[in-house]
Amino acid sequence: MTSTDSAAQKAPAKDPWDLPDVSGLVVGVLGGTGPQGKGLAYRLAKAGQRVIIGSRAAERAEAAAELGHGVEGADNAETARRSDVVIVAVPWEGHGKTLESLRGELAGKLVVDCVNPLGFDKKGAYALKPEEGSAAEQAAALLPDSRVTAAFHHLSAVLLQDPEIDEIDTDVMVLGEERADVETVQALAGRIPGMRGIFAGRLRNAHQVESLVANLISVNRRYKAHAGLRVTDV
Repeated sequence: MTSTDSAAQKAPAKDPWDLPDVSGLVVGVLGGTGPQGKGLAYRLAKAGQRVIIGSRAAERAEAAAELGHGVEGADNAETARRSDVVIVAVPWEGHGKTLESLRGELAGKLVVDCVNPLGFDKKGAYALKPEEGSAAEQAAALLPDSRVTAAFHHLSAVLLQDPEIDEIDTDVMVLGEERADVETVQALAGRIPGMRGIFAGRLRNAHQVESLVANLISVNRRYKAHAGLRVTDV
């Protein structure tokens, strides 16, 4: 065994909480005029992140930029082009069409899909299973030149948008194929006071994470709450 081999074997494991500095990244939010997207944009911008809100209509995005904290507004294509990280917070019904139309603008970008495919009937919310397996896997199939992750599924839009609330007491489950990409998203989540980003597996496990929102909706209705998640012993 060479000395190099010996040193490699003895190298300490990477600390899972040693996350990168993401403060200089520009974050775009597609669907940023909706409740979840607007709430995420507000919290990230308040934490000091540079944020651009995207919408199909630039004027709607510009109106949403009234959130303050330096938030800008643009149409979806410009938002994608100008951002380092792009959060997808569009309605499930327009998910595939929106991403397909932005394939070129999203090439080379880190994409964070937070869309929850849900249906609703008189019994309440229930999970839908896309042909690809999940919304995140659909995004990965439609965006072969992007680095797709999944996160921010279980956040209450009401809490995110409430300026009286200083901390969001929840964990964010982050899924992806590359450790560096996942850690970037974890670090972004950690910029929001009270929030942690937790690695939760590869994209093939995104369906369970997306589906859990249906359970949280049931929790919220029964207990008149805005429930989130905490992962224990981590």
